[in-house]
Amino acid sequence: MGFFDKLFGGNKPANITLKSPIKGDMINVTEIPDPTFAESVLGPTTCFKPGDDGTVYAPCDGVVTQIFKTAHAVTLTSTDNVEILIHVGINTVDLKGEGFEALVKDDDQVKAGQPLIRFDSKVIADHGLSNLVPVVVCNASDFKSVEFIAPKAVTTDDDICTIQPAEQ
Repeated sequence: MGFFDKLFGGNKPANITLKSPIKGDMINVTEIPDPTFAESVLGPTTCFKPGDDGTVYAPCDGVVTQIFKTAHAVTLTSTDNVEILIHVGINTVDLKGEGFEALVKDDDQVKAGQPLIRFDSKVIADHGLSNLVPVVVCNASDFKSVEFIAPKAVTTDDDICTIQPAEQ
């Protein structure tokens, strides 16, 4: 930070926003039938009830940190260093990849809105599992605040989260 920035308040880092990774409905996190997600154990969490699209999209520009072998979950690191977990369904790891298709691989650079995973909600339901999609900001302690919007219907064009950078 330069002299004039200190003197006049300078350039504050801009807030970071995340887009919806799902076309569907944001729901209250307490509706997730898994305490790890419902109680935001991994970090600030929101959840989506997917529509008919069956696709998970990148909520921001960044890099794929890990696409799980079963393609039921993906982690991303945004260009602003936000670590995001997107998990399709509850206990869907038990499907061993059935009904899931990875559209990216580890270390892929992605752009906001790019498809990451395709999933079949019917396959998930046929196995008696929930198709809810929790989204977690895993490194929230690196930021001043992480605020998700109130539950509502969303598309991938909607901002769902505002992250305020830590003071520098």
